[in-house]
Amino acid sequence: MNGADTAWIITATALVLFMTLPGLALFYGGLVRARNVLSVFMHCYAIACLMSVLWFAFGYSIAFGDGGALWGGLGKVFLSGVTADSLSGTLPEVLFFAFQMTFAIITPALIVGAYVERVGFGFVLLFSGLWMLLCYAPVVHWVWGGGMLADGGIFGEIGVRDFAGGIVVHETAGIAALILAVFLGPRKKNTIPPHNPGYTMIGAAMLWVGWFGFNGGSQLAADGGAAMALTVTHISAATASLTWALWEKLKFGKASLVGMVTGTIAGLASITPASGFVGPVEALIIGAVAGILCQEAVNLIRNRLKIDDTLDVFAVHGVGGIFGTVMIAAFGAGSWAAQLGSLVIVGVFTLVVTLVLVIVCRAITPLRVTEEDEHNGLDISVHGERAYDVAS
Repeated sequence: MNGADTAWIITATALVLFMTLPGLALFYGGLVRARNVLSVFMHCYAIACLMSVLWFAFGYSIAFGDGGALWGGLGKVFLSGVTADSLSGTLPEVLFFAFQMTFAIITPALIVGAYVERVGFGFVLLFSGLWMLLCYAPVVHWVWGGGMLADGGIFGEIGVRDFAGGIVVHETAGIAALILAVFLGPRKKNTIPPHNPGYTMIGAAMLWVGWFGFNGGSQLAADGGAAMALTVTHISAATASLTWALWEKLKFGKASLVGMVTGTIAGLASITPASGFVGPVEALIIGAVAGILCQEAVNLIRNRLKIDDTLDVFAVHGVGGIFGTVMIAAFGAGSWAAQLGSLVIVGVFTLVVTLVLVIVCRAITPLRVTEEDEHNGLDISVHGERAYDVAS
């Protein structure tokens, strides 16, 4: 065990949990109507709790067990055989478990943005739990757990390069979000502006800070690689924020706060897979393109295809993660076959599993709330609470 590595990953674990609670909750909560803000908080909080238990019970074993190319098996269910003295590299294995648990929390939580203001709470829990175990955890094993997409797998000695989750986190969550948005259909009223852009900015700022643990922690060591990952993450986020705002100003005459901070998230998602393989100049390029690319993806999904992916999960996270994964090959840090092939394999797998789970889960519990509940807002109709004294 290395004490410095352990101390850094303990810190990084806290930072990544901070991304979901309260970062993502505030970012998403500010973007919805006032009558639905508590439901968004509830979704993020409940998912964090449920994923923690399921990752402990089965998820970690499926992802990082000693199984074959397709899954890790059930040898480490409920952390069987893992003690305070067990090691994963230079880290206590129980710490590696906890760090990866925070990734298992935020990935299904990202999907929340696609279905806010109209989804059934029971469906959220059932779908999120099954999706994490049957979609996310196997993909983790394929990419990070020594499975079929890693070095020595189906792409030969040089497998896919995904440092912190462009494929594992952002592509899977983005595709699942898009499918759910299509199944749900649009909100009855989807032109109402965000009720609290200030919440959204605060949440984005928390996500930005937390992302240092997300990407920097993925080095799994306190060294120069972690420092470089942290630095390129910051440069990409800052650059994408500026290019999003500039592109918005050129197109609409005004640069909005919500737009600028959405650009931040686009830059962060795009640099995530590449953060361990590129330098500051490459990060500047990735961020500069991401701010424009993801904004145009929002326009495509929302305005041209008329899909109500409410908070633009696919356009920002999905497109950003895919773009960053491709740029690894473009900059010569990975093979084109492994990068593109893995994107296709994981994309098809996520599509199929998500479709099946949506169909199964909606047969068990309602996918969408009633029109009356949607009109009244999920805060009061589902949870019996209001965020503010005067509903709006």
